[in-house]
Amino acid sequence: MPTPVRFHLDEHVAPAIASGLRARGLDVTSTVEVGLLGANDREQLAFIRAEGRVMVTHDHDFLALAAQGSSHPGICYCRQQSRSVRQIIEILSLLYECLTAEQMRNRIEFL
Repeated sequence: MPTPVRFHLDEHVAPAIASGLRARGLDVTSTVEVGLLGANDREQLAFIRAEGRVMVTHDHDFLALAAQGSSHPGICYCRQQSRSVRQIIEILSLLYECLTAEQMRNRIEFL
């Protein structure tokens, strides 16, 4: 059976996005909730690898890490203030419905 996508929100992603995704039944953690506030990008990457969670971020540094060949469970990148909270929730919900965790591995989705 395919594994569903589980998300992890970077510290700059609005907490309302986590709430909206949880209201739809999705499994979401945030940097603040797991005690990684202020952690560097490599520490964040280690967390999502260990947990098998897709990173949702506004931080383009994760794109650079991925470009360097760093393996990851998936990255959803959204340029800051380019989408509303509602739009991000809708897009992530659609990704959850259409893709499995296996399909997201080492994949970058631009929101």
